[in-house]
Amino acid sequence: MKPQTLYRIVADAEAVTWALLILGMILKYTDVTEVGVTIAGPLHGLAFLTFVTVTALVWVNNRWSAARGLTGLASSVIPFCTIPFERNCYRTGHLDGSWREDNPVLAPVTRNPKATTGVLAGVIIVVFAVLMLIGGPFG
Repeated sequence: MKPQTLYRIVADAEAVTWALLILGMILKYTDVTEVGVTIAGPLHGLAFLTFVTVTALVWVNNRWSAARGLTGLASSVIPFCTIPFERNCYRTGHLDGSWREDNPVLAPVTRNPKATTGVLAGVIIVVFAVLMLIGGPFG
C-alpha cells in the first residue's frame, strides 16, 4: 500500500472517530447515555495514535518540511482537520511516490511492510493499553 492510500484511510478514520466521539459527548452531556463515549472514546484514541504514527512515517518518507509535518500532527487534535490536511497534501504532491528504501532509517521499515505493520500495530496497541489503564484525557 502506497503512503498516499494509507494516509487517506487513516486520516478519514481519525475524522470519523472524531464525529462518533462528539456525538457520544452530546449524548452524555444531555443525560441521554454515556455508552457513546465509552465506545467512541477508545476508538478515537486508537485512530489518533495510528494517525500520529503514520504521519511521522510519511513525514520522513516523503521528506516533508518541519512545518508540514508539525501541521500534520496538529491536524489530529482539531476535529475533522485530518481530512483537509490529507487532501491538501495529495493536491500539492506531498503524498506522491512509494515507500523509500534509500533512507537508512526507513529502509528496515519499508523492506518488509507486513512485519513493520505488525510491529507498529503492536506498539500502538501497547501504548493504547497503557493510556487506557492511566485513564482518559479528562477522566
